[in-house]
Amino acid sequence: MNGSITKRWVLNILSVMVVIIVLVVLGLSYLIRTYYVSTVQQAISIRFEELNHVFADKNSDTTTEFLTTARDYIEDFPDKEQMEVQSVNSVGRVTATSTGFLPDEKESMPDFKEALHTENHTCVTASELSTGEKVMAGTKVIYSRDGTLMGAVRFVVSMTDIDKASLIYILIIVFVGLAIIFGVYISGRFFIRSIVAPIKEMSKAARKIAEGDFETTHLTKQFNDEIGDLSDSINYMAHELKQTEQLKNDFISRVSHELRTPLTAIKGWSETMLLSGDDIDSAIFQKGMNVILKESGRLTGLVEELLDISRIQSGRLKLNMEKTDLIAELDEAVYMMKERSVKEKKHLMFDTPMEYFPPVMGDRNRLRQVFLNIIDNALKYTGEGGNIIVQILNEETHITVHVSDTGCGIAPEDLPKVKGKFYKANQNVGGSGIGLAVADEIIQMHGGTLDIESSIGVGTTITIKIPVCEERTADKDVGKGEF
Repeated sequence: MNGSITKRWVLNILSVMVVIIVLVVLGLSYLIRTYYVSTVQQAISIRFEELNHVFADKNSDTTTEFLTTARDYIEDFPDKEQMEVQSVNSVGRVTATSTGFLPDEKESMPDFKEALHTENHTCVTASELSTGEKVMAGTKVIYSRDGTLMGAVRFVVSMTDIDKASLIYILIIVFVGLAIIFGVYISGRFFIRSIVAPIKEMSKAARKIAEGDFETTHLTKQFNDEIGDLSDSINYMAHELKQTEQLKNDFISRVSHELRTPLTAIKGWSETMLLSGDDIDSAIFQKGMNVILKESGRLTGLVEELLDISRIQSGRLKLNMEKTDLIAELDEAVYMMKERSVKEKKHLMFDTPMEYFPPVMGDRNRLRQVFLNIIDNALKYTGEGGNIIVQILNEETHITVHVSDTGCGIAPEDLPKVKGKFYKANQNVGGSGIGLAVADEIIQMHGGTLDIESSIGVGTTITIKIPVCEERTADKDVGKGEF
């Protein structure tokens, strides 16, 4: 991971910056060099203008006059320290210099030769002395009034000091460029490590999570940025997976217990009846068959709940939608639970309303399943002598069903989770913990809502709201076909 990200950073970012900085350094170096050369050329050009006035003010129509004027100019030249001034005769031989030393006769003077053929009789060019010293030389050719070549005045500037000055500035620029590259590299390495190190920790944490280790998986948030947010997300994911794993284990334990109890009863009574043979008492036979039927129904209900939760998770739960009388289905559910409430010495109360209620578009079997599940939960969590009150209200756009009990209630920390799959707030009461999740999903598929209000020691109220059937969709079957 480290090598891969760093390599990509070097190739994609640092290499581009290096190229840019190199180009900037070369460009600045060229500009500095050009600046110094143009400065020298401009200084020589200014001297050329000066010569126009010098030789115009004096008579230089003869060779002697020219040489005299040139010698006087050389002797009075103020910038002898910056440049050398030479007097050149008509055949290209240096006759006098500001240094007092005549150059080698074999010294080439390309600027003089070029100036003879230019329109303005001047030429400035880079040259090299016989000693190997690089110079910038400029020649101004002087003609008499009748056009006769008298000679020339030549200016020679050594480029040694200029080259040194240029080199110093260029080295400074190169050093600054290298410092920038180094700074970018160091800061980039630090930045890459600040990303790579947390990612490596996240990778390790992800492997632990994949292996089922949720206990030791906790990432430290180092930076308050996207990496920090990702660390928080992974920590949250690990916590939720841990909770889910615990819910799964509890669910398996509960379901195993719920399956074992009726199976044990069925097996026990089956063995009793089988061992009794033809001599079995009719009362015992009747009791055994009742137990077997009751426990078989209990097993069937549990298996149906498991199938429903599987269908919901896979999106295969289908509804047979049709115009449904909600009062009839609620009344049927209350009637089915009435006998049980009497046996458990609990009061199940429902007054069937006499006024007209509009129909709803729904699956009558699934809606009855929801009502049975909710009333069943109310009976489970309500003690002996408690009350379960069922109400149905017509609220024009929807029909509301309230199921209230005076049971143990639900703790505030458990209330947001009780509609979750496999969650069971009270572990002391039997049940798989998936009935309420199935009920909530079915109500949502009907376009309604299922809300829960509860207080510890006071009781719980479940409110179901289902929209009434609209006339324009009353005859349409939505999602028809039961799984």
